[in-house]
Amino acid sequence: MPALLRQLGGDPLGLGPAARSRRSRELVARTATADRVVRSVCPYCAVGCGQKVYVSGEKVVQIEGDPDSPISRGRLCPKGAASESLVNSPMRETKVKYRRPRATEWEELDLDTAMDMIADRVVRTREATWQDADEQGRPLNRTLGMAFLGGATLDTEENYLIKKFFTAAGAISIENQARI
Repeated sequence: MPALLRQLGGDPLGLGPAARSRRSRELVARTATADRVVRSVCPYCAVGCGQKVYVSGEKVVQIEGDPDSPISRGRLCPKGAASESLVNSPMRETKVKYRRPRATEWEELDLDTAMDMIADRVVRTREATWQDADEQGRPLNRTLGMAFLGGATLDTEENYLIKKFFTAAGAISIENQARI
C-alpha cells in the first residue's frame, strides 16, 4: 500500500505505520537472536567500560555498553562499540604465524612449539644480558636485553600480569601503548 493511503488510513502525520516500509517491519534486532548475554569489560584502554556481549551459539552477534556499569553507565567509545570486530573479523589471525630469520614466507606453528620458542629466547636473553652490579659494585639486578610494549587490545588484567612478569624477570623497559 502506498504511503499516502497508509497516512489517510489513520496516520495523518506519517509517524507510525505509514512511515514503515515492508523491509523495516521485517527487521529483527541482532540482540534478539542471541542465546545469552555475557557481561564483559572493553579490552581497549584502562578505563574498563562495561560491555554486554550478545552470543548466539558460539558467535558474538552484538556488543553494547552495559547500563549497569558504574564506570561507563552504558556508554562506549567508537573503538569499544566496534570491538565485536575483534572476534568476528574475517582478517583475524587464529593460528600462530612464524617467519624464520631471513625467510620470506610465514609458516604456521602449533601453540606449544611457539610458546617453547618464546620461553627459550626470554631465558637465553636474560642470561646473556643480566647485570648484577655497576662499576662501583652497586646492585642493579636488571637486564637491558629485552623490553616490552603492551597493546590496548589487552585487558587490564593481562597488562598487569605482563608488567609483573617482565619486572620480575629484571626488564626495566616496559611500556604500554594505551598510556603513550
